[in-house]
Amino acid sequence: MKIEELYSLFTASAGVTTDSRAIKPGCIFFALKGDNFDGNDFAAAAIEKGASLSVADRADVAGENIIIVDDVLTTLQQLARYHRERLAIPLFALTGTNGKTTTKELISAVLSAKFKVAFTAGNLNNHIGVPLTLLKMDSSTEMAVVEMGASGPGEIRDLCEIARPDMGLITNVGKAHLLGFGSFEGVKKTKGELYDFLEKKGSTALYNIDNPHLCEMIGQRRDLRKVAYGLNYAGATILPASPEQPFLRIALEDGKVVNTRLVGSYNAENVMAALAAAELTGTDRNAAIAAIENYIPSNNRSQMMKGKENLLIVDAYNANPTSMSAALENFRQMEAANKVVILGDMLELGADSQKEHAGILAVAKSINIRYYFFVGKEFRNAAAGDKFYETKGHFFDDSPRLREFLEENPLRGNTILIKGSRGTKLEKVLEILA
Repeated sequence: MKIEELYSLFTASAGVTTDSRAIKPGCIFFALKGDNFDGNDFAAAAIEKGASLSVADRADVAGENIIIVDDVLTTLQQLARYHRERLAIPLFALTGTNGKTTTKELISAVLSAKFKVAFTAGNLNNHIGVPLTLLKMDSSTEMAVVEMGASGPGEIRDLCEIARPDMGLITNVGKAHLLGFGSFEGVKKTKGELYDFLEKKGSTALYNIDNPHLCEMIGQRRDLRKVAYGLNYAGATILPASPEQPFLRIALEDGKVVNTRLVGSYNAENVMAALAAAELTGTDRNAAIAAIENYIPSNNRSQMMKGKENLLIVDAYNANPTSMSAALENFRQMEAANKVVILGDMLELGADSQKEHAGILAVAKSINIRYYFFVGKEFRNAAAGDKFYETKGHFFDDSPRLREFLEENPLRGNTILIKGSRGTKLEKVLEILA
């Protein structure tokens, strides 16, 4: 079946899904494969549940309303690109090592003050999530905001070819997924694939001029249209945080103060990116500031939780050396008594893992901390032989064991930073700390 024919069926359908458990009457089921499943096995069942069509790539499941293609994922991506081109709406793409999802949420909130915006749900930012995001857009959509993630070279390039962005930005570049990228230079090269596409298309890149790595990357692409933003560049100032005023507040050059519900000075560059996106798209500045102030983070990203026993700063969705250092430095600057850190391993760092974990231990040691708790073997190995942590550090193989310890030794009256990679599941200890 040609993509034009499939598109005709798509426009008459109730949307697409890749989850056989989420079949809606009239939808199209794409039978993707995973490490532990093969969607082809559910192609017929999807039709029985009410799907109008199943797209599969195994000949033995052929049947009524089941079409067989060479590769289901490729077909899904081709359909998404075809749909995106038919919509012909402005599309804002963003990637980066840290802050992608928060920046995407802020930009989407800001642009919604002027446009009907469709944007990436959660962190559906990969080779499957981006096509699904595009295919949820319809003729009423006036602006799209698409987050792009990558764990290896070429992935941002491929996502750009599907989404065809008209403008975009890289939040920052740092040490994450080094196992896949090979090196920090590999990270820069892959994230820079967004700049490459924008340059080729004649589109515009916003860039944080306060970030030397981004300035270097921008400078390497002489034909790229670019618009600078930045905290220092704009003459903005971060106001001090305290337990009474725990959230990020930014005083702009004209005297206006942006009172966010975000925790951490490292989020200031995400706020400035959203304001830059507003200016680039002609969105009213005051409406943009109001949208930022009304945004409340979720899903364990830069959240402040005030419980009966402790004040929690929760940033436990993901972690890498850059974001972990930023969180600790912000914690250092925060005015609070009885500071406690609960840090989970940073995953996917490859051969650099022990060195990077040792670096974080050194930063944490330099802060006036009451108790140090660590989850995972990487921090335990990096601390081996360190007399400071032999005395003051508490190390646990996993979050359930830390939870057991805290149940027997409850913490009260502390300000606690909780930061770690998603795989360490630090959210398991939140209930007992609050």
